[in-house]
Amino acid sequence: MSRWVEARVVANKYWTDRLYSLQLEADEVPFEAGQFGRLALDIDDKRVARPYSFVNAPHERPYEFYSITVPDGPLSNRLHALQPGDTVWLAVKGSGFFTLSEVPEAKHLWMLSTGTALGPFLSILKTKTPWQRFEKIVLVHAVRHAEELAYRDTIDAFSEAHNKQFTYIPFVSREDTNFAIRGRIPAAIEDGQLEEKAGIKLTTEDTQIMLCGNPDMVKDTRKILEKRGFRKNRRKEPGHITTENYW
Repeated sequence: MSRWVEARVVANKYWTDRLYSLQLEADEVPFEAGQFGRLALDIDDKRVARPYSFVNAPHERPYEFYSITVPDGPLSNRLHALQPGDTVWLAVKGSGFFTLSEVPEAKHLWMLSTGTALGPFLSILKTKTPWQRFEKIVLVHAVRHAEELAYRDTIDAFSEAHNKQFTYIPFVSREDTNFAIRGRIPAAIEDGQLEEKAGIKLTTEDTQIMLCGNPDMVKDTRKILEKRGFRKNRRKEPGHITTENYW
């Protein structure tokens, strides 16, 4: 059986000159919220593929992938240029373990992301599971510039539907705003600013943390959390931290 299905572009939304969301129609591709798919194009007689997390929930269509162009990247710039009616290859099923089925029970779920790593969290939050499992959910999205805070309508809808259960905290590192924390996620954990903004504490008794994005953010945040007694989740030894590097 083929490893790929042909997908047709139905829309390509441009958030900034580099950030875009590709929406695709294709035959059924099974995946779990939080997993990634693989997109591919045939370039110079070679199929070039890269992983991209699903933004849509498993029950939603079209399939959606949030990405950024990479200078001299073999695929991202070509995907950025695709228009409705163009075709792209999509792997026949999702992959990866960055899912709630890998996360132990807790009262509070923290979702910490940078850049386009917001995508898998949106997929998860579009399902019923997190709202049924956790009393409080905190979504953190860190970017360089305020214009990169994409999917605000989607996030506002979560806030409206789950007002007392959901908190969204944006970070903007390279400009001042009247609504976002300026700086990096690890520093805001270390100085207590993030917990103050969320209105709840990070405790090993009550907390599960999912980290997704820039490997430096993931590494530095883990170090700070481990100093406070948090441990990485392992199937044979459940802990508190589930991670995914985004390149």
